[in-house]
Amino acid sequence: MSLEDAKNQIDHAFTRQDLRGPSFENTFGGATSFLRRRYSKDLAGVDLAVTGVPFDQAVTNRSGTRLGPRAIREASALQSPDAPFGWGYDPLSEFAIVDYGDLAFDYAMPAEFPARLHHHISTILAAGAGSVVLGGDHSITLPILQAYAEKHGPLSVLQFDAHSDTWADDNFQRIDHGTFLYKAVKLGYVDPARSVQVGIRTDNPDTLGFHIIDAPRVHALGPAGTVSEIMQVLGTHPTYLTFDIDCLDPAFAPGTGTPVWGGLASWQAAAILRGLAGINLLGGDVVEVSPPFDTTGATAIAAAHVATEIIALWGWTRRAGQGDAE
Repeated sequence: MSLEDAKNQIDHAFTRQDLRGPSFENTFGGATSFLRRRYSKDLAGVDLAVTGVPFDQAVTNRSGTRLGPRAIREASALQSPDAPFGWGYDPLSEFAIVDYGDLAFDYAMPAEFPARLHHHISTILAAGAGSVVLGGDHSITLPILQAYAEKHGPLSVLQFDAHSDTWADDNFQRIDHGTFLYKAVKLGYVDPARSVQVGIRTDNPDTLGFHIIDAPRVHALGPAGTVSEIMQVLGTHPTYLTFDIDCLDPAFAPGTGTPVWGGLASWQAAAILRGLAGINLLGGDVVEVSPPFDTTGATAIAAAHVATEIIALWGWTRRAGQGDAE
């Protein structure tokens, strides 16, 4: 970053003209959007829309994830001047990416929330863009999966999580962050036989047919072995990636509602995500960041990195020259 760049770039969230390229705005100042992308509701020519869903009314323990999208955006400012490390290409320069802002909803009408989110994501997909969603609790993933499945058919899900979120719940009017994936399977949005859950370390005997690589197995296999096992299950099937930040051990991500010890370290998650380059990724989310329980901001920092890795992973099969030898 040159001094001239730093002096002349300010409030890129509103002032930048080009949807592509890094931002050299001072990381400690200016309006915060995700990676300093331009806020826009205009999806014409947009490849990928980042959007926040500040909803946390479906949690079973500590609330606070409604503040997650704001914290993740702020944490992402540190990454905005550079290409994501270790990928060998810059998705921010190669693709038109916007910050689509947050979903608008009436907090006092939670029953209306799923339909509003479904419409929000469907609008993005109808415009030909993909989505990366900043949560919010994990219940938000169900309406997102609905929108993707309506367009692409039953999906593979790659879930990073301490919890399986497949506890039985046949009341489809309930909104619960621990049962969203059970409902996604029952509603036909997800093919569990082609899906993988990584980092699980809570008991739920009924796996619904998901392939589970629990946290102890991740530690035993290492990132390369974990990636190999994931790839064998996903193949080339259209995949949605959902990353619950509690997949990370509380030492790395204390700011979450249902922390469980024995989780992944940040370096393990980073290595696994980068190793997955080549999967048929349609979109993704990072959820369950609860800033009130983390005075250091480390959890939001981790989530900002995860969202950036999802963007890089999404762009890998769409980048220029992607057929070339690596």
